Amino acid sequence: MKIPRRQFLRFAGAAAAAAVPQLAFALDYPTRPVRVIVPFAAGGSTDMVGRLMGQWLSERLGQQFVIENRPGAGTTIGTEAVVNSSPDGYTLLLASTAGAIGATLYDKLNYKFIGDIVPVAGIMRVAMVMEVPASFPAKTVPEFIAYAKANPRKINMASSGTGASPHVAGELFKMMAGIELVHVPYRGAPPAIADLLSGRVQVFFDAIPSSIEFIRAGRLRPLAVTTASRSDVLPDVTTIGEFLPGYEASSWFGIGVPKNTPAEIIDKLNKEINAGLSDPRMLARFADMGATVLPGLPQDFGKFIADETEKWGKVVKFSGAKPD
Repeated sequence: MKIPRRQFLRFAGAAAAAAVPQLAFALDYPTRPVRVIVPFAAGGSTDMVGRLMGQWLSERLGQQFVIENRPGAGTTIGTEAVVNSSPDGYTLLLASTAGAIGATLYDKLNYKFIGDIVPVAGIMRVAMVMEVPASFPAKTVPEFIAYAKANPRKINMASSGTGASPHVAGELFKMMAGIELVHVPYRGAPPAIADLLSGRVQVFFDAIPSSIEFIRAGRLRPLAVTTASRSDVLPDVTTIGEFLPGYEASSWFGIGVPKNTPAEIIDKLNKEINAGLSDPRMLARFADMGATVLPGLPQDFGKFIADETEKWGKVVKFSGAKPD
């Protein structure tokens, strides 16, 4: 059926008019404060990264990016809050390794991490450090393994929550070392570190930023870092892979939004986050945290998340880890 030219122009004009407000909305974004949901307790590495990037975005975009901590259930509480929020760019998720792990760890989630959360931009990747109290008898990874084998299930392994990256990093270590440790989950890194310092738990695989000052003060002893190569901020600390070939684990962080968020807003956020990842002041902060930045397009971050989800899914299934 041929549409009369006058009617076609009227339809085209209406469609263009409808598109203008959405584009203008994206160009003006943000016009009010933006919430950044951090699904961990305040004070840990994820919270530190969220506040650092939130401050950068606030300065760049002229509106406050307010950090809101929603800890619990291996980040699923905070993630679900973002999934159920309006897809208008005013609720962001500080995504992390835990989201990729939870996709396999939890049998019944009210969302799909890949699909319901749309990747915006990666921020950084950081090594974890296997650490023990200064009074712990083992001073090296081999000594720790020998002690654990001589004392099965007598060593408590802290984590910042079931399914968080410290948890599965520990599970991978247990699997490869052939030892038994008792998993003790906490609501974030700060309470786990507090109990590690007191000796209530004996080992913690923590992201370097939240533990580095305790290590520098001599209150915690680093046995090894979890990445394939040594960390610039702990250059004298060996890698776990030097004793368990093939071992590698790290924490990563980025920004996600609910599905159906306008592409123009995603692109604007991606551009500003990437600008932060090349800013000398920000790079200095990241370097001090022992981090490697993750610049790139939204689709680059999406592929990275997919690869991490597959990797940690295999570890979760092999270890038999279950939510507590």
